[in-house]
Amino acid sequence: MNTIVRSQGSFPERLLVQEMTHRVNNEFASAIQIVSSIAARSSNGDVKNALASVMEQLHSYARVHHALQMPLHNDPIDASAYLRELCRSISCSKLKNSGIELVFVEQPFSLSAERGWMMGMIVAELITNAVRHAFDQRGGAIWIECLVSKKFVVCRVSDNGTGSTTETRSGGGMKIVNGLAEALDGTFTFHLGENGAEAILGLPLEPVRLRVTGA
Repeated sequence: MNTIVRSQGSFPERLLVQEMTHRVNNEFASAIQIVSSIAARSSNGDVKNALASVMEQLHSYARVHHALQMPLHNDPIDASAYLRELCRSISCSKLKNSGIELVFVEQPFSLSAERGWMMGMIVAELITNAVRHAFDQRGGAIWIECLVSKKFVVCRVSDNGTGSTTETRSGGGMKIVNGLAEALDGTFTFHLGENGAEAILGLPLEPVRLRVTGA
């Protein structure tokens, strides 16, 4: 019997993602530097204040990008702390002045860095989907809650919005979510009702090990 651990991506794919991440980081840094330089040269107070807001927004987007970048190692991480920081970054970058409250209900648990990263991408996509489609000008709330057992974690992302249909909530982003859930050996379900939507992601804390018969 040989034990094979399911891989999360080939070496060339990892290099490609890391290179793209490096380029995006550089672009964020360049954009922030340009805005900062223009603000420093301006003598108009209103212009300085406006550019300061732009820089703050760019820094917020950069923090979200940093939280979602592929990890360089696969050591265990505090997944709850990782999701908390991700939610904080998303709240600052996308929900400020929107009237939408993002609530993360913590329960400590650990995952490998790669599994935590993939789970983070799912949560980020579900939040983005809700922000785009669920709410009107009155705003509302999005809740993220992780329930942990001995071998599994169930993550619920729910909202109290009513501004969409199932069709508008099930586009390309949901295909990505389903693909990531499958890669995590997990399950994903989505329900939309009169009082909002609920997405449920369930996955094992450890990757499924495939056993094959070898010579």
